[in-house]
Amino acid sequence: MATLSTTAIPAPLTPTGAARLLVLRNFIVYKAAWKLFLTGFLEPVLYLFSIGIGVGQLIDTFEFHGEQVPYAAFVAPAMLATSAFNGALLDSTFNVFFKLKYEKLYDQMLATPLTTGDIARGEIAWGLIRGSVYSAAFLVVMLVMGLVDSWWAVLALPAAVLIAFAFSAVCMALTTWMKSWQDFDKITLAQMPLFLFSATFFPVEAFGDGVLRWVVEATPLYRGVVLCRELTTGVVTWESAVSVVYLVAMGIAGLLVVRRRLDKLLLT
Repeated sequence: MATLSTTAIPAPLTPTGAARLLVLRNFIVYKAAWKLFLTGFLEPVLYLFSIGIGVGQLIDTFEFHGEQVPYAAFVAPAMLATSAFNGALLDSTFNVFFKLKYEKLYDQMLATPLTTGDIARGEIAWGLIRGSVYSAAFLVVMLVMGLVDSWWAVLALPAAVLIAFAFSAVCMALTTWMKSWQDFDKITLAQMPLFLFSATFFPVEAFGDGVLRWVVEATPLYRGVVLCRELTTGVVTWESAVSVVYLVAMGIAGLLVVRRRLDKLLLT
């Protein structure tokens, strides 16, 4: 009597396993181009040296929530948040656009057991990792320079990870609407005001009590700057809780939008 042979059927991928595969794929690709990672990290460091330390020579101390802190210690956590912002933005816009529109990588992935949800989670996770690496390196710079004044700073890296998650998700969502490389001028147009007017180099009180201050306080990078600044200086207020809720909601909303947009672009 003949014996029937059975072929093992691989277990279906879990969402975590699928995201891990995409992260591994990106790691292998970038391993040979590690120098690209330096761009997003060096910009905040140079700003810290030129403005935080250079201008700081002209300003003895700076008031923050009633506490006197060195100007460099005021600017540094803003640059920490900016590091997470830069890493997430670079990967979730330029690189995602190329994969989506030109390389057609996601179309190829959908020929495998991967789903659009897996692609969204994997790419957002990679953008989060890139932003987190920038932030971790910058936090080391802050420690070496003596710009960390509180044990609350141990939460600064998780805070930076949250910032990277929020921006990675939203930036990837926005990228799905882009039609050409010229659309990236809009990214630059939004990136620079966010950087300059998120209480990065001066307190939000400088805007007075009008509408402009409310607009600034509602921007995502400002919420990230507040969170990192309060943690590294040890002056933690209710604004940190507001920032955490804001960034979590922003990241989840971005993830949901990315999933819907990829369904529309790749499955119809």
